[in-house]
Amino acid sequence: MQFYSRVSNLCIICLLVFNIHFSVSAQEGNGYFDSLQERLIEDGFDEKWIKKIYKRRGVTFEAKTISRYFVHSEATLDYNQFSTDDSIARARKYMEKYKDELESTEKKYGVDKELITAIILVETRFGAYTGRSPILNTLSTMASLADLWVRSEFWEMNEIMSEKDRDRGEFEKRAYVKSQWAYPELKAFLEHVLQEGMDPVKIKGSMAGAMGLAQFMPTNIPVYARDGNGDGRIDLFHHSDSIASIANFLRHFGWRPGISKRKAEKVIYYYNHSDYYVDAVLKVFQILKG
Repeated sequence: MQFYSRVSNLCIICLLVFNIHFSVSAQEGNGYFDSLQERLIEDGFDEKWIKKIYKRRGVTFEAKTISRYFVHSEATLDYNQFSTDDSIARARKYMEKYKDELESTEKKYGVDKELITAIILVETRFGAYTGRSPILNTLSTMASLADLWVRSEFWEMNEIMSEKDRDRGEFEKRAYVKSQWAYPELKAFLEHVLQEGMDPVKIKGSMAGAMGLAQFMPTNIPVYARDGNGDGRIDLFHHSDSIASIANFLRHFGWRPGISKRKAEKVIYYYNHSDYYVDAVLKVFQILKG
């Protein structure tokens, strides 16, 4: 759902040019995640488990990904693609394929099946694109920026546009704030994979750490995610669970049958803090409603 997975403020750190062409492996002994691991252990995670995870091949300090995330702008996305004839045809096929799940969910939660379909289309094109960024790396890198020396290293990894554009103070402030946001998300992610028996190193999502067809941020999973198929697990990479989770989230924030357009906009805005996103979802919803 990308609750805060997309940055709505334009050019959060416009001072950086992102020609970073590398990720730094955690196995190289650079120490970027050392204090982060200690913090996780202090907060109750098993020491052996944490140490083992961060020694795994593929666990890296993702400077390039996080740099891109800091300057991501909703205004650059082509939201018109979701209301084309082809996209609407795919949406109708999706509704037919998952008719039973959508109708039972609509009945249980009071959330229109067309709205659920519209959100899954806009978020992940019905699961065709759930993100390429390893969530563990993404959230660990952002959370590690709480350390001054890691922020300094990150700063040096970027090519600066020009001397007049340098604003180290603004970078420090925003990077620290983002690290404080990322740490609870990292904890929630690790708790989720432990509970569901998932491999944290293999799960990929958005550049902010959102996961699954519904693109939920990890802290939203224990609150709003639901087991849609009754198998005793919550797997947001499965359609039934994502359908139920989206409906539960929207109901919680006020979606009701026959809701007014103004209230509908407010509810969808909770799902993604972007006016562009809200407009795109409602446009698809209205087309599907006919």
